[in-house]
Amino acid sequence: MKEETFTNKIIKGIGVSSGIATGSVYLLERGKIPVIKRNIKAEQIEKEVNRFRNAVRDAIGELNAIKQSIPDDEVRRHSFIIDAHILMLQDDFFSRDVVNVIRKDNVNAEWALDMVVSKFMSSFEAIEDLYFRERAQDLKYIYDRLMRILVKGKSPTVETKKKAERGIIVAHDLSPADTIQLNLNKISGFVTDVGGRTSHTSIVARALEIPAVVGAGNISSLVKNNDRIIVDGDEGIVIINPTPEVHKEYISKQLRLKNIKKEFLRIAKLKSETKDGFMVKVGANIELIAEMDIVKKYGAQGIGLYRTEYIYLSRKTLPTEIEHFHIYKKLAENKNLDYVTIRTLDIGGDKFVSHIEMAKEINPAMGLRAIRLCIKETDLFKSQLKGILRASAYGPLKILIPMVSGIEEIKKTKEILKECMEELEHKKIDFNKNIELGIMIEVPSTCMISDILAKEVDFFSIGTNDLIQYTLAIDRINEYVSYLYEPLHPAVLRMIKHVVEAAHANGIEVAMCGEMAGEALYIPVLIGLRLDELSMNPYSVPKAKKIVRGLEHAYCKDLLYELFRQDSHKKSETLLRKEMARLFPDDFIKCIEE
Repeated sequence: MKEETFTNKIIKGIGVSSGIATGSVYLLERGKIPVIKRNIKAEQIEKEVNRFRNAVRDAIGELNAIKQSIPDDEVRRHSFIIDAHILMLQDDFFSRDVVNVIRKDNVNAEWALDMVVSKFMSSFEAIEDLYFRERAQDLKYIYDRLMRILVKGKSPTVETKKKAERGIIVAHDLSPADTIQLNLNKISGFVTDVGGRTSHTSIVARALEIPAVVGAGNISSLVKNNDRIIVDGDEGIVIINPTPEVHKEYISKQLRLKNIKKEFLRIAKLKSETKDGFMVKVGANIELIAEMDIVKKYGAQGIGLYRTEYIYLSRKTLPTEIEHFHIYKKLAENKNLDYVTIRTLDIGGDKFVSHIEMAKEINPAMGLRAIRLCIKETDLFKSQLKGILRASAYGPLKILIPMVSGIEEIKKTKEILKECMEELEHKKIDFNKNIELGIMIEVPSTCMISDILAKEVDFFSIGTNDLIQYTLAIDRINEYVSYLYEPLHPAVLRMIKHVVEAAHANGIEVAMCGEMAGEALYIPVLIGLRLDELSMNPYSVPKAKKIVRGLEHAYCKDLLYELFRQDSHKKSETLLRKEMARLFPDDFIKCIEE
């Protein structure tokens, strides 16, 4: 029993879904199920195999039942992740490995399941990239469901309180299936101890527009049922038992955010054009087909970056040409999108479970990954390219190649693409023969020879996340040097300027799809640099449009000139923040000179 009662205690986490929720705590406590190893006799092996297979069948039944029980059509549209979990359960490689351990080691089903999943989880957790580490959560959710069925006979559902007031769930973790079961008439938000922005639970929360904070440490051990809490999904904070004054302050903030959202949804329908007529396309970065609904709602003109890595993860076999085709066809057929830019595989062979045998690399981020891996594993690359080409007959698809460092990779890619086209022509399969081919500009070498590369491709897309890291020689997730991650560093601005000028001199467009593009503060800088497209998280699109529509291109060019006169990132940011606070006082806090 928790005896300590907090007042106005602030817990910092990660805000993953915008909005503010206030209410009483509904503590969802699920103890960890102990896994006991039992050695079994030969005559018991098939009984354990059948126990496991029955658990898989029951888990699939539970997930299907959850899908069928969702009363709201809008919510049901976001049950795609439950489908992904069902497919993982149905995948032979997963079941086969567990059954093999039962038979080979003469152990019970629970222990075999634990051994197999631990092996897969360790592979995921060895990956440095946070995005890919979080994909392991999908496997963990499946594991938890199966283990509870094996031990207890069923996996518990999310029960909500029978109270008039809407509550806030606090839990160690929530699965996407848990999240999608939330009765939004009774639950106004949630907080979890663990999780990250790109976890599928977070994606579902954003899709359902439930205020949420994850990664809040040990908050589930600090609160009691019926404690009052505030969840701020924008700032990423939770306040336990706020005083009446603080509660009143957040109720006012909640009202302001609702009004801002209404205004943003109005702006979402407008053109992204400056006061003096400079047009910049505003696109969205997504990874799942179901996110297209959000893209439309928040006014993106197209998809500036469709990440394809999830197609490859958590599976033993590589996706086939037909599997690629069916996914990309859905994108191509969406009539609300002017264009869809599909980025080819951007991970190394160490990041997915397949037949590809990879040597261990000391620094995989700079090793055999992305286009380097695709050129080495040509069959893998051709399956994806042919899937994109086939889908291009149904809509405006573009191909984007990541991690290019020189012209040889582009020429080799074009050779492989030509082979794919010839193979499809031989089979009399339709495709867009003039499909655009672009490259990511995320390596300093491509910046320096962008004038040469621009003659070989149809467009550039600048990936600032990697470009800034590689240019400044810092790891932005390393707490000791993350302060050096400076988008306004003079070297970074000059590199972007050089790329844009080289592209325009050769008649091709330049997009930016890194985080810098979605940060409203930098928009006047990017307009001054004459970027043709900015691509970002769909939820950032309306604010980006608001900023674009409140600026003049001539002013942005003058501001850029002033920034180029500064000799440090700090001076540039101070100047920029002062200007943005002057132009958009409701959106930016003015910098105070020290």
